[in-house]
Amino acid sequence: MTKREFLSKIKEYNENYNMDLISRAYDVAEEMHRNQLRKSGEEYLIHPVAVAEILAELGMDSETIAAGLLHDVIEDTSFTMEDMKKEFGDEVTELVDGVTKLSALKFESKEERQAENLRKMFLAMSKDIRVLIIKLADRLHNLRTINYMTHEKIVEKCQETLDIYAPLAARLGIYSMKMELEDIALKFLEPSAYYDLAEQVSERKGERETAINKVVDEISKALDEIGIKHETYGRSKHFYSIYKKMKYQHKSLDEIFDLMAVRIIVDTVRDCYASLGLVHTMWTPIPGRFKDYIAMPKPNMYQSLHTTVIGESGRPFEIQIRTQEMHRIAEYGIAAHWKYKEGVTEDKEEVKLSWLRQALEWQKDVNDPKEFMESLKMDLFSNQVFVFTPQGDVIELPAGATPLDFAFKIHTDVGCKCVGAKVNGKMVTIDHKLENGNIVDIVTSPNAAGPSIDWLKIAKSSSARNKIRQWLKRENRNDAVDKGKDLFTQYLRRKGYDPKVLMTNAYISKAAKELSFKDTDDLYSQLSYGGNLQTKVANLLQRYEDERRKLETEEKNKSLLDDLNEISEKTQKRVEQLRTADAETGVIVEGVDNLMISIARCCNPVPGDEIVGYITKGRGITVHRVDCDNMRALPEEEKERLIEVSWDPELLDKSYDGEISIIAKDQKGMLSSISKVCEDMDVRIIGLNARANKDDTIRINLTLMIHDRSQIEKICRSFKGIPGILEAYRNKG
Repeated sequence: MTKREFLSKIKEYNENYNMDLISRAYDVAEEMHRNQLRKSGEEYLIHPVAVAEILAELGMDSETIAAGLLHDVIEDTSFTMEDMKKEFGDEVTELVDGVTKLSALKFESKEERQAENLRKMFLAMSKDIRVLIIKLADRLHNLRTINYMTHEKIVEKCQETLDIYAPLAARLGIYSMKMELEDIALKFLEPSAYYDLAEQVSERKGERETAINKVVDEISKALDEIGIKHETYGRSKHFYSIYKKMKYQHKSLDEIFDLMAVRIIVDTVRDCYASLGLVHTMWTPIPGRFKDYIAMPKPNMYQSLHTTVIGESGRPFEIQIRTQEMHRIAEYGIAAHWKYKEGVTEDKEEVKLSWLRQALEWQKDVNDPKEFMESLKMDLFSNQVFVFTPQGDVIELPAGATPLDFAFKIHTDVGCKCVGAKVNGKMVTIDHKLENGNIVDIVTSPNAAGPSIDWLKIAKSSSARNKIRQWLKRENRNDAVDKGKDLFTQYLRRKGYDPKVLMTNAYISKAAKELSFKDTDDLYSQLSYGGNLQTKVANLLQRYEDERRKLETEEKNKSLLDDLNEISEKTQKRVEQLRTADAETGVIVEGVDNLMISIARCCNPVPGDEIVGYITKGRGITVHRVDCDNMRALPEEEKERLIEVSWDPELLDKSYDGEISIIAKDQKGMLSSISKVCEDMDVRIIGLNARANKDDTIRINLTLMIHDRSQIEKICRSFKGIPGILEAYRNKG
C-alpha cells in the first residue's frame, strides 16, 4: 500500500481525521524503518501501517493512529524521545512511550520481563487507556503474520495472547478483536483441534443456517407487525469459544446452545424489552438462561439482553437483543469513546475503569513477578460476580468471592469490623460463596477482634487480601510464629509442595540464614503476614530439596552401576545375540548367559502371564508379573533396574507355584469342598493357611502346583462355583 492509498483508506473511516498529523507520522515511520525487514522478508513498514489501519477501523482518534505508525521507532531505530516530542508533541509521545518495551533493562526471567512490561503498560494506561488499544492492535497484526516465526516463538506468543491480551481486549469490550486473537492463537496452539472443529462446523453449517434463517424470518415478520424498527440476523460463535465449551464442559458440538444465535438490533431500550416479550411468546424460554445486561451492564460497558429458547425441532438457540448504541459498544468497547469524536471541539474526558484503578492499587505492593501474574489473572481475567448493597448499588467482585471481599470493597473499616453477613436477608458465614444478584448486608461490631490470618484463605480478591495483610502487620500478635508456620504450610500445599519434605529444621534454618533473618522464629513471624516472602522461601526450600535429590540420584546411579558390574563379573561369557533360557524357571533373558534367575514370590508368575525382570542387588534377576503391585509401586529411579524377559516355549511343561486367595462364608465342609475341586482337576495343594474375619467370613490362601495361567483361571472359576465362596482370585503382590 502506497502512502496515498493508505491515507485514502484512513479517510474512509473518518473524513475529520487530522490528515497532516497522520501524513507526517507515516513519513517518519517510512524513513526510520527503511531497509528494515520483517521475518517474512517484507518491508518492516508494512507492520506499523497495518497497526494504524486496525486502529482506524476501531474508530480511534488521529493521535492514536499516529502513535500506531510510530510505535516501534523509538525501540528499533535511532529516533529519540526528544525527536518525538519536537515533531509530534507530548500526547503522541506519551502514547508511543507507553507501548515501548523495556528492552534496555535486564531481567532474571521471562516471567519477570513479562510482568514488568505489563506494569509499565498499566501505568501508562492509568494516564491514557489508548496505550492498551495500540498494544492490542500491534499484537493482532503480529498474530496475523505469526507463521513466519519459529515454532517456540509462535507457542510463546499465542499462549501469552490467550493468557493476557485476549482477556484484556474483553475487559475493554473490544469483542471483535478478542475473538480474532483467540481463534488465531487456537489455530497454532492446538492445530488438530482447530481444524477438526472447523470440519465439524462446516459439515452442519448448511443445516444450521437454514434453521436460523427461518427463525430470523419469523422474528422479522412478527416485529414488523407490531411496528418495531429492527435489524435481525444470524450470528456464528467463534471457534475458540466453541473449543472451550467442548473441552472444559465436556460437551459435543450438538450440545452447545449458542453455536448459532440470532441478534436483534432496535432503536430504544423500550423496544429491547418489547422484542424480548414477543420472542418469549413465540418460543418457550429455558429457565435460568435469561441475562439482563441492560439493567446490570458488564464492567466493560457491555449491554444486551440474552435469552435461550427451545426451537420447533426441540433444539435450543440463543437470542441477543440490543440497541444500535449498545451494539457499537459491544463491537468496539472502550474504543467507542473516541469513535466519531474527531472534529468535535469538546475535551475528550478520560475514561477510567474500576478494574484498572484496582490493578494499579495492588500492583504497587506486589514485588514478586509470579504473585503479580497470578493476582492479575485472578482479579482482571477471571469471571465476575455482580451483587447488590442493601441500597441497590452494584458491586463487582471476582467469581468465587465471599462476604469478606464484599466488606473490604465497601471500606477497609467495614471489612476489619466484619463479624458476619446477610445474603438475601439470611445470615451466612463469611466464607459463603456469593452469586450473581445476591443482596449482601455486612454485620459489623465495634468490638470485633479484626482480621485473622485465616481470613487470607477466605478472601478471593487481591485488594481484600492486601488490606488484611496491612492490618495484620500493624498488630503485634504473640502467636505470629505458629500462625506463620500454619500459613506457610497452607501455601506450600496450595502450590503443590509437600510441607513435610520442605519444612525440615535444616532447610528452614538455612533459608533464614540466607535471607538474613535472626533465626527461624523471626522468619516464621514474617511469614505470618503472607506476601511474596512465602514465594521466596518456598523457592529456596525447593532448591535445597532439588540439590539433595540430585546428589541422591547420582549415588543411586553409581550403586546401580556397581550392581550391574557385579552381575557381569558373575557371568562366565557374553555371546552376541545369544538367547538363553534358565532351565529352572523357563525364563529367557536376552543377550546373557549363566545368570541367576528366580521367580518372584510376591506375585508368582506362570506361563501365559506378561512378565518383567528386575535386577536385584547381588541376587541376579527376579521375574515378576507386569501387573505386580510391587513393580507398579517402584520409585521412578528404581525403574532403571527393569529388564525384558520372556517365557521359553520349549520349557512350558514345568510346574510353578500359583497363589490363590479365597473369601468364603465361615461354614462347615468348606476346606473339604476346596480340596475336592483340586483333586478333580489333578492339581496338588502345596500350601494352605486360613483365618477368620470379623464379618463371619474366612480368608483362605492356597499355594497350588500350576502349569500355566489358563489352568489357574479355570481353577478360580471352579472355586467360585462352590456354595459359600464369595471371591476367588490370584494375588498380585
